[in-house]
Amino acid sequence: MKEFIEFIVKNIVDKPDNIRIEESTPNDHTIEFKLKVDENDLGKVIGKQGKNVNAIRTIITAVGAKAHNRVILQLVE
Repeated sequence: MKEFIEFIVKNIVDKPDNIRIEESTPNDHTIEFKLKVDENDLGKVIGKQGKNVNAIRTIITAVGAKAHNRVILQLVE
């Protein structure tokens, strides 16, 4: 799923080399991703009124639910 998030975000931002994704599992059924992008690309990832990031969260939530996992995506500045 980490590669999937990276693929989506790389197609949105101007500087795809500055993308960093950290994955952690706080418990058995939760996966947490922390996404770091360049300062100038943060607005593109968020989108107008958060529509881009909410769409990404919706997609990864659906993929995680299929595997009976809760998926959390956080943007780190």
